[in-house]
Amino acid sequence: MLTISIITATYNSSSTLQQTLESVAMQSHQNIEHIIVDGLSKDSTLEVVNQFPHVSKIISEKDHGIYDAMNKGIQTATGDIIGILNSDDFYVSNDILQQIAEVFKTTNCDVLYGDLNFVDSNDISKIKRKWIAGSYTLNDFLFGWMPPHPTFFVRKKVYEQYGLFNLSLGSAADYELMLRFMYKHQLKGAYLNKIIVHFRLGGASTKNLNNRVKANINDRKAWLVNNLKPKWFTLHLKPLRKIKQFF
Repeated sequence: MLTISIITATYNSSSTLQQTLESVAMQSHQNIEHIIVDGLSKDSTLEVVNQFPHVSKIISEKDHGIYDAMNKGIQTATGDIIGILNSDDFYVSNDILQQIAEVFKTTNCDVLYGDLNFVDSNDISKIKRKWIAGSYTLNDFLFGWMPPHPTFFVRKKVYEQYGLFNLSLGSAADYELMLRFMYKHQLKGAYLNKIIVHFRLGGASTKNLNNRVKANINDRKAWLVNNLKPKWFTLHLKPLRKIKQFF
């Protein structure tokens, strides 16, 4: 049976973390390694974590942001498959990791992704929009496509061979990593056609126009650092793809 390592990066996350931890603890899949990487929280984050005996490892030390914390978790992980669950997000059902393991087993894919619900940060029963990723071809990346990173699962050997998050790219670090794995190296991907994660709204790259401009600059760098050339319209289409999430 495949072991799945889940990485959760935390910093002053006590208000939402319990639901995140519960959604992992209640999974039907037997072989799960849950790693918490905490950036020296000043609230009761670690007290919340310590209430959950399923947590395999806790790293508590200063980091250089969320992607640095994720990298630490990936390097610590011992599972066959690695997924990343944000400290304010949670899995949609108790059997979703079992389903993910089955797809990895039956398709022998290198990476897997699915769909995502954006929910109200104060009322998680309210679905504000949906990110339906759909299946993809390589050309889709040229038209601004990317999978939702919270639904992205990767074989550990892929990280070992092709590298971790590039910390110089700010909020585009996840985009660059998926572009590198799926477009540049053309690793075998599988699409699980269902909602995997509920994502609380309020992410750093979606808060205001200034952040959107910075994200666009970093999105371009994501191509350039891989010696790839986007089309002139690629990075204009990427944010526009969000429009259909509202319908």
